[in-house]
Amino acid sequence: MKKVRTFFGYTTIVLLIPLLAVLLFFTYKEWSQAETAQAEWNTKVTQKEIKLPLTSTITADDEMIITELSKSQNRIYLDEQEIPEFLKQIFVTIEDQHFYEHKGIDLSGISRAILTNAKAGSSSQGGSTITQQLARNLFLNHEKTYNRKLSELLYSYKLENRFSKKQILELYINAIYFQNGAYGIEAASMLYFNKHTAGLSKAEMAFLAGIPNNPAMYNPFTHYASVKKRQERILQILADQKLLSAEEFRNIKAELIVLNPRHRVDLYPDYSAFVEAEFKELVASSEGYMTKLQTANPDNKERLAQKLNDRVRELLDSGIVIHTALDTDIQDSAGKSIRISLPERDIESAAVVIEHHTHELVSLIGGKYYKKYSFNRSFQSYRQPGSAIKPLLVYGPYLDTADHSLSEKISAGPFCQNGYCPQNYGNALYGLVTIEEAFSHSYNTPALRLFNDTGIHKSFSYLQAFQFKKLVKEDYSLPAAIGGFTYGVSPLELTNAYSSFNNGNYQPARAIRTVTDRKGKILYKWKEKPVKVWNADTVKEMRLLLYKTVLDGTGKKAFLPSTYIGGKTGTTNNYKDLWFVGLTDKYTAGVWVGKDIPSSIEYKKDQAPHLLIWKNIMGSHSH
Repeated sequence: MKKVRTFFGYTTIVLLIPLLAVLLFFTYKEWSQAETAQAEWNTKVTQKEIKLPLTSTITADDEMIITELSKSQNRIYLDEQEIPEFLKQIFVTIEDQHFYEHKGIDLSGISRAILTNAKAGSSSQGGSTITQQLARNLFLNHEKTYNRKLSELLYSYKLENRFSKKQILELYINAIYFQNGAYGIEAASMLYFNKHTAGLSKAEMAFLAGIPNNPAMYNPFTHYASVKKRQERILQILADQKLLSAEEFRNIKAELIVLNPRHRVDLYPDYSAFVEAEFKELVASSEGYMTKLQTANPDNKERLAQKLNDRVRELLDSGIVIHTALDTDIQDSAGKSIRISLPERDIESAAVVIEHHTHELVSLIGGKYYKKYSFNRSFQSYRQPGSAIKPLLVYGPYLDTADHSLSEKISAGPFCQNGYCPQNYGNALYGLVTIEEAFSHSYNTPALRLFNDTGIHKSFSYLQAFQFKKLVKEDYSLPAAIGGFTYGVSPLELTNAYSSFNNGNYQPARAIRTVTDRKGKILYKWKEKPVKVWNADTVKEMRLLLYKTVLDGTGKKAFLPSTYIGGKTGTTNNYKDLWFVGLTDKYTAGVWVGKDIPSSIEYKKDQAPHLLIWKNIMGSHSH
């Protein structure tokens, strides 16, 4: 009786198949006439292309890839001609033998699936064509329900009418999931064998081709034997279909498959984290978001900010290449120097190196052992600059506003105004000193007198060019002359500002040179122009003051032979921060040393780690 029921069940199902086909046809006609469904399709698919999320990359100045960015899916797209013919044959043979004959729907495949599901009492068998699987990956989910299946059939029909078989197969091989975060054959090839798809052997192609059928079950890292067995089944099918000779079958099957895992590239995380932040700024500047955000009301600002975030993600999902100025040699030496000079667990550091002729950021260290997307001290930390602000806020403006001589005398005696009575380091008292002496030995009271003479607002006007983000109106006071700010400055900001002592011009240093699409077309580049800050005489005098400081002043431990060298130290109250920012003939570099929660590191002052770090970084890169 059971056999009779089964027979009639199968017969009924077979008779219903033509009815199902007719139903699908009329359903499609109704669906295609629905404007909302048509509009939805048109938003998802354009005539030109379907955009799969791709992996973007960040490169150093020598074009070495330092970071792979996958915001949605780790995928490296291959065009149809880049996909080996043997690999195409495998997928068509094992997934959809009538691929080149049907229009996206294989009724015989659906029949087999219905029969299998009826026998099993479930909907476990899919019977999907390659086009249906592509539709599922692009537009739908992987639930095994008949509602989803109907949508899948309709989308498949649309895909077949919009794209050629070559295009559909290309999309499919790039879209499918190969486990462990790899989407598409190229990402899989790089992940499991550390080589491009073009370099795979036929045995390796068949091995990888088995994974998408059930990525969790056929995970090469955890179920190698299962993947190998599936590979052998695939090869047997190919042999049965006369796509492999008996000898080829034996040789390919016998080839030893050796995994050579390649971890995704994520080098120099502090620099690349900054690059991502700068990329968002570049997009905002290039596409008008920055101006709109500055003038928008709170509600619109939130909406615009989200729109900008979406735009950045869209670009990072398009497989762009962000070309940067990173000098990996300098970055390596900077990180190493910091770790050697600061063995203490709780003392941190940040370093910034700018090639001041090109205004390029060639190195950026965000911390001693920086972890990706953690607090980046080089551009996210704002600290009191101490005397390191004097060249920018006191001496530069004083020399720039009138005809002064470096041998001009000024009192280094006690200074007191409106109850504010700061002292020189160590409470030392001096008489009249030259501007050169006051600068190189970092006396406080002469700086306050010069600041007063120039005028607070006039002096601060020079800082406007440098766009210090945390500068507030409360900072416009006498304590600022010796580094007393409400919030302070970041190492990147301060180093950027010092680069103006190269030739008198200021232009923010940028890590990004260009952003290109995966075909090499330039999409974005900075178009900023330098702003004049100091006149030529001021630059000449300031460079001399900076040189004297390193020669025999507070920065002498940073001295090294160079065509030009100069710099300025900065120490805040109770030795909570140690700064040194200096220039060589080619670079402007800044180093900050301190604790994340500010507290005294006076016990380190005699070692002068900030000076030694700077000297080590610049030592092998100065002329």
